[in-house]
Amino acid sequence: MDQDTDEATAPSLSPLKVALRRVDKLGSILEVTKAMAAARNLDTLLPLILKEAARVVEAERCSLFILDRQRDELWSRVAQGTTGEIRVPLTQGIAGAVARSGELVNLRDAYDDPRFQRDWDTRNNFRTRSILCVPMRDTRGEVTGVIQALNATDGAFDSEDEELLLAIGGQAAQAIENAMLHEEINRLFEGFVQASVMAIESRDPTTAGHSGRVATLTVALAQATENTPRGPYRDTRFSSEQIQEIRYASLLHDFGKIGVREPVLVKAEKLYPHELELLRARFDMARKDRQLQSMSRRLDAVKVRGERELPAIEQEENERLTRELKELDEAIEFVLTCNRPTVLAQGGFEKLASLGNLGFNDSRERPQLLLTPNDVQVLSIPRGSLSATERREIESHVTHTFRFLSQIPWTRTLKRVPEIAYAHHEKLDGKGYPRSVAADLIPVQSKMMAISDIYDALTASDRPYKKAVPHDLALDILKKEAEGGQLDKTLLGIFIEAEVPKRSLKPT
Repeated sequence: MDQDTDEATAPSLSPLKVALRRVDKLGSILEVTKAMAAARNLDTLLPLILKEAARVVEAERCSLFILDRQRDELWSRVAQGTTGEIRVPLTQGIAGAVARSGELVNLRDAYDDPRFQRDWDTRNNFRTRSILCVPMRDTRGEVTGVIQALNATDGAFDSEDEELLLAIGGQAAQAIENAMLHEEINRLFEGFVQASVMAIESRDPTTAGHSGRVATLTVALAQATENTPRGPYRDTRFSSEQIQEIRYASLLHDFGKIGVREPVLVKAEKLYPHELELLRARFDMARKDRQLQSMSRRLDAVKVRGERELPAIEQEENERLTRELKELDEAIEFVLTCNRPTVLAQGGFEKLASLGNLGFNDSRERPQLLLTPNDVQVLSIPRGSLSATERREIESHVTHTFRFLSQIPWTRTLKRVPEIAYAHHEKLDGKGYPRSVAADLIPVQSKMMAISDIYDALTASDRPYKKAVPHDLALDILKKEAEGGQLDKTLLGIFIEAEVPKRSLKPT
């Protein structure tokens, strides 16, 4: 449109108003440039570009297409009047022509240009009149996409609009490139985290899914905490970056188990399989010894009492042997019961001490104990399957995790991941591990993770060393720990009231 036509069809503006209008538009471009530079998410950036471009060039609406050179297509994640991602061949439409040629197109009436695809209007119940389509160029001058302004409020787009939209396009190209690079980095790091989780779970397949469930529960608890209207956490808020920080810390909280010996890591019962095998062998030897002793006594009795007493001797020895073998059978059953770990601390192991006095003679008639002092000690573990030494080794995984995570050059928004993961086994009463720190030194994110970690460990159905605890019983156990000053009572209350497990975990 030339200047004469513009002046004939629109009210004349004073030079001052024209200058002020241009200053206002240039100021708008400056503001949108700042906003685009700050945006790191395409879902946030693209609508911002479209909104501000339409405002600056005074268009009814705008659309934006990004060039995919590998597929020779233009794609748009955001286009007004559409939903989802759309893709068009580079050979079609006004946008395709501009992307191929790198030259802008300014049409007073789109229907006069054969390249315009009218079916788009039909599908979207829209009437396109004027179009201004300009290329977006990156810092190297290469076309990375196009911006289209549709239906100028003055009837047509002028040279000033072309200049302004080109300026916006240049800034948009750089912002989109940065945002896409940011997304690629995020996908790369997400892949690294998931690979790390797979490495953890490959050491102990029975806990597969634990890290992911703890992350889901902890994030859900953090979001529920933001919505609590009362209590000490009523003003707690987390940014999207902090939520991601919580998620990564939760996903990687057990990575240090890579540094724990596998037999300890997957220990299902109090005795290792080879120890239990030896113990069963000793009981088998004891049975055979009792039978041999019985036969020896029978022969000795016949020599002393004569053959006429053989029936009575047989009856006496059969009864005695039956009692002795029954004693051994009951002893091994009790040992097997003691060998199974429990979730809650239990006693009742006193009988083991008396069993420790039972013995047998080996093939060389040397006396042997059925249960060694170490067997008695291990079988008397009141909770779980680990001895004190083994538990310390398992607990060392937290320190291994912290050392590993501290080697990663975290971004500024994720720098607390190592710290959060480091404290997930600390207790408010200062009796946690590995540092036994006081409650005020434990990050709130770690307090949340502690609840999620214990809940999942209790309710998981894939652990060979324990049965899954029902949901309600798991909550009761958590309540007892909170009442004992180990877990945060307020956060547990939110966890329960918001029904975090039921709302965040898919039923299995």
